[in-house]
Amino acid sequence: MFTGIIEERGEVVSIEPKGGAALLRLRGPIVTEDAKHGDSIAVNGVCLTVVEVDGDVFTVDVIKESLDRSSLGDLEEGSRVNLERSVRVNQRLDGHIVQGHVDGTAVLLSRDPGENWDDLRFSLSPELSRYVAEKGSIAIDGISLTVTTVDDESFGVSLIPTTLKLTTMAERRVGDRVNIEVDVIAKYVERLVVQA
Repeated sequence: MFTGIIEERGEVVSIEPKGGAALLRLRGPIVTEDAKHGDSIAVNGVCLTVVEVDGDVFTVDVIKESLDRSSLGDLEEGSRVNLERSVRVNQRLDGHIVQGHVDGTAVLLSRDPGENWDDLRFSLSPELSRYVAEKGSIAIDGISLTVTTVDDESFGVSLIPTTLKLTTMAERRVGDRVNIEVDVIAKYVERLVVQA
């Protein structure tokens, strides 16, 4: 489990295709401080398992399912990524509950820079729109954000300077694809209501 509070921006060192899957090597000095084989690290919001650590570079396997459901297949050598280690039980939960199980992708539709924040609008698939609520939580590329506006086809978020400085969101341009994870609580509530 993760919090959606990004620890650092890492970099893709190499990508090795493996028959529909891929082996990614990523640089992240902070997340590799105590990383070991089997640990979970969220890469742009996708929970991946560390298979090797070599200094400040870690290696993860990315299966076809993860490539199909996320934007990880869009990465190239040198791409910047958001990195977060899994939360420990004795840590604060500063963001919201993020599983690292990406529900799908969205496209950045518009970006309105402001003096103290940026307003961004993203596409929203009909399958996911029912889980997104104004003032609710959403994870975009692993970043815990608050939804400012929502309709059946799109949603908006506002980014404070800290988020723009510490994540890859400042680099996102109109047309870029991002990973989306809706609030897991909304999915469980729907399931309970449908079964009732």
